[in-house]
Amino acid sequence: MPTEQENSSSESETKPRTRRKRATSSRKKRNDNSGEEQTNHTDDSGSSQNDDSNDGFGSGLESSESQENSSTETRSDEGGEPKKRRRRQSRSRNSEGSNDRNKRRSSGRGSSSNSSSNSSNRGGNNSNRGQSSNNSNRGRNRSQNRSGGGGGRGRGGQGHSDSGRDRSSREPKDIEITGSVTGVLELHPKGYGFIRDGEKNYMSQEYDPFVSSSLVEKYGLKEGVKIVGEIGPGTRSQGPRLYNVATIDGRSPEEYAKVKNFEELTAINPFEQIKLEVEPDTPKGKTGPVTMRVMDILTPIGKGQRALLVAPPRTGKTMLLQDIANSVSINHPEIHLIVLLIDERPEEVTEMRRSVNGEVIASSMDNDVESHVRISQLIFERGKRLAEAGEDVLILLDSITRTARAFNKWIGNSGRTMTGGLDVKAMDIPKKMFGTARRFDEGGSLTVVGTALIDTGSRMDEVIFQEFKGTGNMELVLSRDLADRRIWPAIDIGKSGTRREEKILDPDSFDSIVMLRRSLISLNAVEAMEQLTRTLDRFSTNQDFLTKVRDIL
Repeated sequence: MPTEQENSSSESETKPRTRRKRATSSRKKRNDNSGEEQTNHTDDSGSSQNDDSNDGFGSGLESSESQENSSTETRSDEGGEPKKRRRRQSRSRNSEGSNDRNKRRSSGRGSSSNSSSNSSNRGGNNSNRGQSSNNSNRGRNRSQNRSGGGGGRGRGGQGHSDSGRDRSSREPKDIEITGSVTGVLELHPKGYGFIRDGEKNYMSQEYDPFVSSSLVEKYGLKEGVKIVGEIGPGTRSQGPRLYNVATIDGRSPEEYAKVKNFEELTAINPFEQIKLEVEPDTPKGKTGPVTMRVMDILTPIGKGQRALLVAPPRTGKTMLLQDIANSVSINHPEIHLIVLLIDERPEEVTEMRRSVNGEVIASSMDNDVESHVRISQLIFERGKRLAEAGEDVLILLDSITRTARAFNKWIGNSGRTMTGGLDVKAMDIPKKMFGTARRFDEGGSLTVVGTALIDTGSRMDEVIFQEFKGTGNMELVLSRDLADRRIWPAIDIGKSGTRREEKILDPDSFDSIVMLRRSLISLNAVEAMEQLTRTLDRFSTNQDFLTKVRDIL
């Protein structure tokens, strides 16, 4: 029976042999793999060393324990250095292959890897060269795109230039003129505009000719100018388009460029009277309306006047405006007369157009707020263009109150509301339009006569009147008591008058009117107007009446 020491010694001898066999087999496998790789990449000396090392491993399997130890030492002396070098080369090749695979995964480009390390090494070099060439191509494309304005077909700006040629080819090279047009320019805030037809009440129509912003800038066109030009078909199946401008407000484009802007002209007090009295055709003939004779005496109007007619309902303001318009058209044909009706009754619009010999523009109460705002601003811009060109213009606005109401709805809620529900910004544009009335020292004038409604039961109307009160230089107040008694004109003498009337009237007439006012102011409004109208009926003209007043008083 073996002893415990013999068993332990036999087990200790068996374990080293088993470990050595396992190490020998693993070295053989690694050596076989490295030998195959070495035959592909190394020289003949490397292959001979590999063969010697393989023989050493085979003899070690057949020898005893002592022989194995000696053969192991011999192999370590003879092939140790090549093994270490081969292992380092294999590790470097493996690391290069892994790096190359990572590059191929990240870029998505490059050559496919071969199974051997040689092909993978060559593939890595090729992929590196391919990536650098691709990067250089992409850099050239980006630089070409920047220089060419952004190529649309991947050819570095060629696409952009081709697309420009395509767009130019779609536009007609030879402009086809289909006719002429005459109308007033209305500009959009973005710079372009449309030509509106005055015969169509300056309403927006689908066939209104389009005016490009480049044409507006070329000729320095402003809103409200009257243009005569040539039109042709628009691009992309749009409406007609203005191509050539013949005249601007009756002037050539060169002459129009010399006209000063409205804001650059010098405003002065009115000094030339607009005579409203219509003299009879014969010495004993019938004179014009007595209302116009009373206005020439009590509230004379000059060119450039800013007149406010304050009227309660049913006091004859519409008839008063008709008489003013007819008198101006008869006595002053040189004045460009415009009657502007905003938010008025349609029947009054028809009556005004039939009775007035002038331009009547209306946006009646059946139109929307945008129509009221757009037409009112366009007409006042039209008046400014005529005045800055040296003409005398008279705008009769009925009414300022309804115009302010329209702007109050149009401007919306700005966050601050005054008494009566009037927005604080609603009065900005109406007051600006009323304030355009003036006489220019260089020539030309713009006269505005507007009506303001009072005693309507609306708090907003009272606030609007208070905003305009004092802004004009002539006020004519109609009396409800006189209108109820059917005394025409229903003018309140004590509340009506003109600022700086001595500049409008001649000295003799001014002295006579001052004495007449002193005598009438002592009476009440009804008695004063009755006495004045009865006295005027005995004289054919105001000049005869004022001469008699100087003799009597």
